[in-house]
Formats: sequence, C-alpha cells, structure tokens
Amino acid sequence: MANIIEMETERLKLRQWKKEDYPSFAKINADPDVMEYYPSVMSEEESNVMAHKFETLITNRGWGFWAVEKIEDNQFVGFVGLHEPTYDLTVTPCVEIGWRLGKEHWGCGYASEAAKASLVVAFQKLNLSEVYSFTSVSNRMSRAVMERLGMSNANSNFEHPMIPEGSPLREHVLYKIDRHSWSANAV
Repeated sequence: MANIIEMETERLKLRQWKKEDYPSFAKINADPDVMEYYPSVMSEEESNVMAHKFETLITNRGWGFWAVEKIEDNQFVGFVGLHEPTYDLTVTPCVEIGWRLGKEHWGCGYASEAAKASLVVAFQKLNLSEVYSFTSVSNRMSRAVMERLGMSNANSNFEHPMIPEGSPLREHVLYKIDRHSWSANAV
C-alpha cells in the first residue's frame, strides 16, 4: 500500500474514494448530459466497478482519479486527477489528466481548480516530464479546461480504441503539457 496523496484547494478536497461516494457517482454516470461524449450512460453496477477501480489504484499507487468534494459542505462533485491508460494510444505509456463532474457543478471552475492541483502533484511529487489529456473532438467544454490549464493541442488527433468504430465520438483530440511549460505558467 502506497502513501495516499490527498490535497485541498481553496474550495475543494481531492481525496481517496469512500463507499458513500458510489451512489452519487452512479447518478453522475447515468446522466445523459454528463455522458454526452461517451458511448453510453453507465449502469449503477458499471459505475461502482469504475469507482472501486479508482479507489484501488489510489490505494496501490497513492494517486489517481481522486474523488472531489466541496469543502464548504462535503458534497461529492465527481472526480479529477491522474491516470495511466491501460489501452494502446499513440502516446502510451503516459499519464493523463481527466475529470467528470456532476452537471450541477459545471461552470463553477471546479474542474480547472482541481486539475491545477493535480498538475502540481504530477510535476512536483511524481516528477513527471509531461501529462496528456484527450477527449472527443466535439467536446468543447473539456477542451476549454485543457486550455485553461496551459495545455497545448498536440495536433495528433487519433481514433480512440475504446470507442466503437463508426461512432462520431471516436476521433479524439490530444492535448499535452510538459514540466517546463507548466512551471513557466504556474502561479
């Protein structure tokens, strides 16, 4: 078992998952608006499997896709963090940064705030040289978060192997930030 990294920002806590998070996470994953850029919504069982996987990876490595809660009321809002994709991409092995928040928490700056904290962990604690992020080409909201983080479009779109062939969601845009670019923009 690794030392588990947890952190706080001005408004958020990024922490290890708790079983109490699972029902809220299942609600997020069942929302068609939240899952618009994924092949389908998730059943409660599928969502629980995913949450358990995130929890286990954090237990084993100390970091991952953290559960995010608001400090003011301890409300679970979704996940943000770092992950090593296990499927074959043009840039694997790599570490990606990603997020998924409940719709009622969109537009509050939570994804950017928590992702900035995750990049501190990536570059200062894990000593990574670069971090990637990717999403369906049409997902403008996630792309805007990537750009707010100082990530650059790598101009290397790819067909995501986990999205069915023929799906309009299959083409993904790839963003990247390296340690030098991050440290030049970090405040």
